[in-house]
Amino acid sequence: MKRFLLAAAVVAAAACTTTKQEPTLKDAFKENFTIGAAINEWQIRGLDTLGVQTLTKHFNSIVAENCMKHEEIHPAEGVWNFELADKFVEFGVHNNMEIIGHCLVWHSQTAPWYFFDDKGQLVTPEVLKARIKDHITTIMTRYKGKIHGYDVVNEAIVEDGSYRKSLFYQILGEEFIPFAFECAREADPDAELYLNDYGMNVPGRRDTYVKIIKDLQARGLRIDAIGMQGHMGMDYPTVEEFEESLLAFAGTGIKVMITEWDMSALPTVNMGANVADTEEYQAKLNPYPDGLPEEPAAIWNGRMKDFMDLFIKHSDKVQRVTAWGISDRDSWKNNWPVRGRTEYPLLFDRDYEMKPFLNEYLTK
Repeated sequence: MKRFLLAAAVVAAAACTTTKQEPTLKDAFKENFTIGAAINEWQIRGLDTLGVQTLTKHFNSIVAENCMKHEEIHPAEGVWNFELADKFVEFGVHNNMEIIGHCLVWHSQTAPWYFFDDKGQLVTPEVLKARIKDHITTIMTRYKGKIHGYDVVNEAIVEDGSYRKSLFYQILGEEFIPFAFECAREADPDAELYLNDYGMNVPGRRDTYVKIIKDLQARGLRIDAIGMQGHMGMDYPTVEEFEESLLAFAGTGIKVMITEWDMSALPTVNMGANVADTEEYQAKLNPYPDGLPEEPAAIWNGRMKDFMDLFIKHSDKVQRVTAWGISDRDSWKNNWPVRGRTEYPLLFDRDYEMKPFLNEYLTK
């Protein structure tokens, strides 16, 4: 009898060992915030199998990298292309993920027809408003009950705090932002609505967004969170200035999201320089084509950990942290601003191995 019990115990222990789950990012941060990634066409279609495996294992939120941008989904008046956006949403629903729509109003990657009449002249404010309402209503109605939240307005303010002189602004002035939020609230009253921009550590941009948030609230319009795009470098921003803006936004009573997070591991590029000047200069822009050396990798991991610790410190205010891609191979920073430039900015390397700074969170 004792031998039988001993054997049964060994079998049970072995079974426990084989079914034990490896730690994941979504489990590590489940008490803090959702952890997300932007996904591309290859992942949406299931062609990047390792990417999909990494995504479904470690992340519980997804955002559309490109397939919901205006020129992709609404390329001509009366013409809609929902094929890839539908697959993106289906992927998120199938995998029980929080789905984020990106983005409804943005000056870039907007199909040119949107702002012009058949004579090539800028449309009237009334026409643009009708087009904005139709665009927002069509998308949000189609995915009602499936998409958790939307970046309603993206990148509307420049560094000095003034409005970007986009065609939205030129035709409608400052009113294009509250109008977009009004349309979004009407289209899907249950969806969360966000503002989103980069360089949110810059005081001028931060202060204007605080004013915009308060104005939307005073009008009785829904705004749930603001996205602080986390496009960072080895020398910018400082943790302290990023924290200052995070607290300023949270002080308005809405949540904060860290969106589009990536950190360049290469020297910061001065865009005022002619990047095509010399082969020598281009080589300086791409110093690690065959892999990131130990010293810069250690600095990069240290900075990423400092920011992740900041997000955890303020997890009562931070709703979501989203990387702008899954692995280094996915990043838009590759081949920019010169062809062949090899970057290392994301949470997983080109072999889908997790970056070292995350290990500590998995073992706590």
